Amino acid sequence: MIAGLRVDVDTLRGTRLGVPRLLASLEKFGQKATFFFSVGPDNMGRHLWRLLRPAFLLKMLRTRAPALYGWGIVRCGLWGHGPDIGRAAGDVMRRTLEAGHEVGLHAWDHHKWQTLDLEKPGAAARELELGYERLTEILGRPPTASAAPAWRLSPAALKAKAAFPFLYNSDCRGTGCFRPDGRGDWAPQVPVTLPTYDELVGRSGLTDAGYNRHLLDLFRPEALNVLCVHAEVEGLARAALFEDFLARARDRGLAFTRLDEILAAQGTLPAAGLTQRTVPGREGLLACQADTEAV
Repeated sequence: MIAGLRVDVDTLRGTRLGVPRLLASLEKFGQKATFFFSVGPDNMGRHLWRLLRPAFLLKMLRTRAPALYGWGIVRCGLWGHGPDIGRAAGDVMRRTLEAGHEVGLHAWDHHKWQTLDLEKPGAAARELELGYERLTEILGRPPTASAAPAWRLSPAALKAKAAFPFLYNSDCRGTGCFRPDGRGDWAPQVPVTLPTYDELVGRSGLTDAGYNRHLLDLFRPEALNVLCVHAEVEGLARAALFEDFLARARDRGLAFTRLDEILAAQGTLPAAGLTQRTVPGREGLLACQADTEAV
C-alpha cells in the first residue's frame, strides 16, 4: 500500500531542527514526502492570544503544547517582528529538494494567514505572492504546489491561488483527489485524509503508547491515504515516536511517497465543492471536500 506523506513546516525552529531530523528518518526507511514550508516571518508566538478562546485553550492543555512545541516557538514573534525563516534557513529547504523530496509553499506568514480575513479583496493574493516569490528565490525555481495553513481557505483565496502555476494544492481535508467545482482551469486538490497527532492524542484516552497502532489502523487499502505530520512535532518532540511509526508501517507493507506522485497515479478526477466544517480535536472551521460528483 502506498500513501501520501505531507510535512508542514510552520516555524524557524521546525525548519532548522525538525526538518533535518525528518530527512534523516525518511532516508533511513527509504521514504519520500512533500514538504510545505513557511518562508517569511515566524510570528507563531502570537497564537498565545488565542488562549482566550476556550476551545483553543483546551487543545493546548490536552496536547501539553509548551512541552510539545518548545517555549522558543511559543514565544516567537510575540513581541515585535519574528525572525525571517527563509533568510535564516533557506539552505534547509534546498537540502530537502536535493534529497529527492517535493517542496511546496505553505505560507509567507503562517500566523497571519490563520488570522487573515480571507474574503478581503487582495489579502490572500498578497500573502501568496510574497511566499511564492521568496520560495522561488530560495529554490532557484518556482514551487509547484501549495497547502493552506491550518486548512483555512475561502472561495476568494482559492480563486487567488488559481493565478499561480501550481500543479495542485493541498488545502483541505477529504477522501480523494478532485477538481474544485469541476473547473479545469483550477489546480486539483490533494486532501489530507487522516487525522494529525494533535487531533488524536489526549482524546478518548489515547496516549503516545497506543498512538502509532491506532493511526496505522486508520489506513485503508481501498482508499486514498494522505497523512500530514509537522516538523515541530514529529521532527522534534515526537521524533522517536515517528521513527517507530515508520518502522511499524514498513512491517505492515505500507510505504510513503510525495503528493505529486499520489496525484499522478489518479485517473479522471471527480468534481467536488469545498465546504467549511469542524474536525474533531481541532479548533475552528476547516476547508473540507464536499460530496463528490463524477465527471
